[in-house]
Amino acid sequence: MSAFGDFDNAEFEAFAQRVNSQVSGGQLKSEVKNSVRNVGETYKRNAESKTPVQSGDLRRSWQLKGPFFAGSDITVELRNSKNYASFVENGHRQTPGRYVPAIGKKLKASWVPGQHFLQKATNETKGQLPQLLTPAMDEILRRLMD
Repeated sequence: MSAFGDFDNAEFEAFAQRVNSQVSGGQLKSEVKNSVRNVGETYKRNAESKTPVQSGDLRRSWQLKGPFFAGSDITVELRNSKNYASFVENGHRQTPGRYVPAIGKKLKASWVPGQHFLQKATNETKGQLPQLLTPAMDEILRRLMD
């Protein structure tokens, strides 16, 4: 007998076994993976809708990879394969007075501000996370607690 009294931990052990069977069965991981993939697809749609369109190449070049599991982390990777995407996102320098045949004009400004389309998509997706994750996580937790 300990200084705090006797404990019957049979209910806790039963709960731990139930959680372990759910986790080791793979179904829980599959559901989490689907939920995270859904978040990634929403992020991609938000990024595509916010991406400026001149020829459409930049908007069509979004790629989603994952989800990836590393320890307790689950990640998805959203990338744009166009090498100029970061310049449109963050802004870039240019040489004023230089003639650009593609637009038929001389450049006037030395700095072109970024359009921050990915940052806008990130903020929009963050706002949608509760609606995207809560139902799936509630179902997972409900099953674990039953």
